Amino acid sequence: MDFGSDGGDRQNETPESEVRDVDSVESEFGPEPARPKVRRPPIRKRSGRRGVISIPSLARRGRATLRQFILLLLGGYIAFVEARRQRTAGRGFLLRFQSAFATLCRLVVAPEYGDQPFPVQLRRRLEELGPTYVKLGQVLSLRRDILPESVTLELQNLLSRLPKVPFESIRKIIEEDLGRPLSEMFSEVEAEPLASASIAQTHRAVTIEGDRVVLKVVKPGIRDLLIRDAALLRFFAWMLQYLIPQYQPRRMVDEFCEFTLREIEMQREAENAETFAENFKDMPEVVFPRVYRDYTGDRVLCEEFLEGKSPDSDALESLTDGEKQDLVDLGTAAIIRMLYEDGFFHADLHPGNMMVLPGPAIGFIDLGTVGRLDPDLRYHLLYTYYGMVMGDFDSSARHLAEVAQMGDKSDVPGFRRAMKELCRRWRRASNFEEMSLALLMLESLQLGARFNMYFPVEMVLMVKALITLEGVGYLLDPEFDVAEVSQRHVYRIFRTQFSPIRLLREGMRGAPEIMEALVRLPLLVSESLRILEQKTRKPPQRPLAGLRGTIFGGFSLVSGAILAAFGGPWYLWLLLITIGILVPLRRGE
Repeated sequence: MDFGSDGGDRQNETPESEVRDVDSVESEFGPEPARPKVRRPPIRKRSGRRGVISIPSLARRGRATLRQFILLLLGGYIAFVEARRQRTAGRGFLLRFQSAFATLCRLVVAPEYGDQPFPVQLRRRLEELGPTYVKLGQVLSLRRDILPESVTLELQNLLSRLPKVPFESIRKIIEEDLGRPLSEMFSEVEAEPLASASIAQTHRAVTIEGDRVVLKVVKPGIRDLLIRDAALLRFFAWMLQYLIPQYQPRRMVDEFCEFTLREIEMQREAENAETFAENFKDMPEVVFPRVYRDYTGDRVLCEEFLEGKSPDSDALESLTDGEKQDLVDLGTAAIIRMLYEDGFFHADLHPGNMMVLPGPAIGFIDLGTVGRLDPDLRYHLLYTYYGMVMGDFDSSARHLAEVAQMGDKSDVPGFRRAMKELCRRWRRASNFEEMSLALLMLESLQLGARFNMYFPVEMVLMVKALITLEGVGYLLDPEFDVAEVSQRHVYRIFRTQFSPIRLLREGMRGAPEIMEALVRLPLLVSESLRILEQKTRKPPQRPLAGLRGTIFGGFSLVSGAILAAFGGPWYLWLLLITIGILVPLRRGE
């Protein structure tokens, strides 16, 4: 599965046969509106991702999407009844009623869909809806922590290559975006694309300076299509949230829209490549393609062509065992550094996006999709990973629970117990063939959904990167033990983070705030004491306050009672008793 490999960026491969007819491209994406040719400076501001959505086109797309959605529901019901029939051997009145309704549904659903299991129907419906939904399916195939395994496995079979756009349309986009004729920038551009994916397509080229490069071009009309489909997806996710809240449809659609809309911004991918190169400038054996800013725009990315081999290529059999082990160690160091030291990692890592270069060295390409881990999340994930490697499963469970988003009925103690038991099972079989460390982390995320605890999408992308690391490592070295190899690099991160120089540097970074606090400390202390004094100050107590009124009231009551007992004037004893009652009450108020 090639999630995110839009534009292919498989720089060392030749194009495969096309999946669909080329002529269908223009009708699918629509013509791209012409823009004036204006020469742009080398470094440009990234354009906004919001666009004007045409109401008629949105309505047409909405009707088509709603139709596929309803047919998917009806087909899913048919598959449900068929599965229930097989489990119960076709017995029961309720089953007969359900079978009758399923027969009516078959009048609407085509047999090539209705006779298939639900995961197959879902995959084919997504392919029918076009590139945006193919991309959605590829993203959903990663959420094994939320979706059933049968669904995620089937979605991995989605088409990774879509029909190519004619070169004349690509030429027009390049010239409009860069504001110059193609011949002024490139001495040669191959008309046949290296790859054509859902969002972009790539072509080899040679600059007028003689450098071999790769051009990644956003397909015509795809920007408006993605914006329109994102609006529809959010609407359908809002409805599905009430039907199947356990699968978190709104969360997954929001994640998809956020990551996919980033991929159409070529300037962002250029910035990603430059950030990776800066982070690894002290490791020359880890290579990222150089960006040619003069030939990069909003819809066109021009980057260095890397000549290398895919890690699963048979050509690597000629490497010695020592060279293979060095490559595995280098890849492990690079990925662990991305994840747990830099917090900026390749979020679409698979063998097609990794290359073995002469040296040997490792190259990373197709950098449009990246993940970011903030310091707090990176801290907890590092200790989770470290605890799994070292066998401290209680610490791993505690740190992983810290980053979970709690549901209404979250059971944190139950999650921690289940995770510790899962880790113990993994410890008894710690090679890749039986259970990998990355799969252990993925199983832990799946446990979270069972206990109503959900994790950010960056964690799923992180696990995908670790799965790729382990898979490539096992291809190169069948004896690869990820726990043993990881320990050395995790120790290095700990030594770096807790070295005296780093701690001193971090302390000096906060020195201005510390000095300001010291300067203001006397004022803060005096102000705090003044407020405390105001809060605790009480008026002086008068122990005999109110005693006079109490005595006078008691005297009046006693006098009135004596006069009443000995037949005194009634108006006099009544007045005295009234005074005796009112005076204490008034003093109490």
